[in-house]
Amino acid sequence: MFNRSFLIVLVIALAAGLGLVASQRWFGGDAAPAGPELETVRLFPQPRELPPFALQQSDGTQLVPGELHGHWTLVFLGFTHCPDVCPTTLAELAQAQKQWEPLPEAQRPRVLFVSVDPERDSPDRIGEYAAFFHRDTLAATADIPALEAFARSLSMVFMKVPLGDGAPADQYTIDHSSALALLDPEGRMAGVVQGPLDPAAIAADLTALTGAALR
Repeated sequence: MFNRSFLIVLVIALAAGLGLVASQRWFGGDAAPAGPELETVRLFPQPRELPPFALQQSDGTQLVPGELHGHWTLVFLGFTHCPDVCPTTLAELAQAQKQWEPLPEAQRPRVLFVSVDPERDSPDRIGEYAAFFHRDTLAATADIPALEAFARSLSMVFMKVPLGDGAPADQYTIDHSSALALLDPEGRMAGVVQGPLDPAAIAADLTALTGAALR
């Protein structure tokens, strides 16, 4: 829950390597599977099935694992009150999304923004926020236990951090993993993208992966 100390979260994040180190431990080895040569996406030797999850999308419908099938999906944890990392990341991803717009919609890669601040981020709010950057960006959230379980399945973390003594209860920030999780067309955790982000490289890699999946 949100009352855990930030120090514990930092230790978890370091141990997890923001999704990379922990995933390498689970999957073993450093070699990526055969496939297209990639610039920035780090594929795991073997993708991993995610446990069941149910998030609420901005249109009020549930987002469950099957909804992500058929597309490569980049998942980013954040929140709409984020002053820097979140808007910067979504703006950079929007640049990549514009570059893969010519791909058929049925196979076009997706970007999923998951708000880890359900106290302030309603489904309507996150939908408007995500669409500001790119109309195709998916947006979802859930209650804290569901979000913690989802983040943990991606080897990511987040933590509510008060702004300081005497600050109102609704004045806080959220520390969260900044890496992107990559899900394959079967909805499995397949890799990560670490910052700093290169929109052109992300677009090239996702386009190449989509082409490889179609062959």
